[in-house]
Amino acid sequence: MREARTPRDPRREVRHASRWSARTWLPTLLVLALLAAGVGAYRFEWGQRYLPWLAADPATEPEAVLPPAGLELPDWTPPALDAVAVDTSADVAPDRVGAAVARALADRDLGRHVVGAVTSLTPGSPTWTSGGGRYLPASTTKLLTVGAALATLGPDRTFTTRVVRGQSPREVVLVGGGDPLLASKPTAVAEAASSYPARADVTSLALDAADSLAGTGRVRVRFDDSLFSGPSDNPAWRRDYVPDDIVSPITALMVDSGVEPDGFSRSDDPSLAAARAFADALRAAGVRVVGEPQRVVVRPDAEELASVESAPLAQIAERILDVSDNEGSEVVAHHVGLATSGTGSFEAGAAGVLATLAGLGVDVTGDEVYDGSGLSRRNRVSPATVLAVLQHAAGPEGEAMRSVVTGLPVAGFTGSLTYRFAEGPALARGLVRAKTGTLTGVHALAGIAIGRDGAPMAFVLAADKVAAEDRYDAQDAIDRAAAALAACRCSSG
Repeated sequence: MREARTPRDPRREVRHASRWSARTWLPTLLVLALLAAGVGAYRFEWGQRYLPWLAADPATEPEAVLPPAGLELPDWTPPALDAVAVDTSADVAPDRVGAAVARALADRDLGRHVVGAVTSLTPGSPTWTSGGGRYLPASTTKLLTVGAALATLGPDRTFTTRVVRGQSPREVVLVGGGDPLLASKPTAVAEAASSYPARADVTSLALDAADSLAGTGRVRVRFDDSLFSGPSDNPAWRRDYVPDDIVSPITALMVDSGVEPDGFSRSDDPSLAAARAFADALRAAGVRVVGEPQRVVVRPDAEELASVESAPLAQIAERILDVSDNEGSEVVAHHVGLATSGTGSFEAGAAGVLATLAGLGVDVTGDEVYDGSGLSRRNRVSPATVLAVLQHAAGPEGEAMRSVVTGLPVAGFTGSLTYRFAEGPALARGLVRAKTGTLTGVHALAGIAIGRDGAPMAFVLAADKVAAEDRYDAQDAIDRAAAALAACRCSSG
């Protein structure tokens, strides 16, 4: 017999009823339009991409972030000398954790497969678990991808986009280096203060190349995206993801994550789109460009005319986790494949991620990963795998992977959690940091919560068989369970 439903909050029922109390068609139409946009942002974590007003970027302007409704922040005062420090060595008491999250995880809206795991940040410490087996991780897969990339490539790794001479003096080649955040244009001055991290762009690259080409006359633009191999559309994804512009084809030469200048549609060939943007910038710089860009493979010893560098991987990783960047995570997964096997592809990247984690001592036995973003519904991982990655990133030996922790969205404040945690204990807003995981029928959170006793806990909470009509209530239930950890005195000390 299924568990009885958790009693509903009367205020929620009032909100639902009031949605349809409009007396004219225009307000109703506006509400429906907003709901449609919200569903898209929710279902595929589009918020940061298509709905820029949902973006929260407090990295450079934390003072501009307003506290969530219902949260009253006290005036700041200097900490007392005897203030209790966070004790990262405190073990969790499994029975206390279970008591804290039991009601939320028993919500029948979560469906018939719910998993949970909570432990301290010390590997090998006692762990509370609930539910059986592996789960479909959705975007919590990005924790594994980013962690493996940081461990393999190093947090200071940058990615270079170059312009070199082609087979003739009047042929220039744009060479993709797999920069996950390469842009078509420089960040506007008005946006520069709030844009994190800084992005390299092909317009600035074209200006530098134009100086090197002075006096050359007419030139033809070519492009080389051969750093990555294999299909640009992952065979493990749903067939409609790329055609329906849910995700871009993945190449080593992409600008603006493959999004077209209209801000909504996606290019069928991101490398060609990047080359066209570069050619347009060359023309604007006074270079006479003729013909359409064509794909080539350059010689290793080709003369370099100009280059631009990406931000360090540590900063890119934080951005990927904060806004759940699908294209960015796939690009860095390809780099993991290159580093571990010499092949930059979906298959090599996924294998490289698991191999790298295993090399760190993470038990990945039985885990199946087919991409870097978590869009694949074939992925299956153990909650213990995710906990181990979080523990390593937060531990004394995980300095290279620290961005896995610092990049986690903050409940009620940043990234994909900006407008979450509306229900449950208000103190969780700011004390829970977690990566979201959302696909049709899947709702997950994985991250770190600080309990009332100051003890940090690594946690994974997920449901991957949620009925479509229960999706919003299921998400709320997962949020309430995570919030309960922040409200819990769950350590054994």
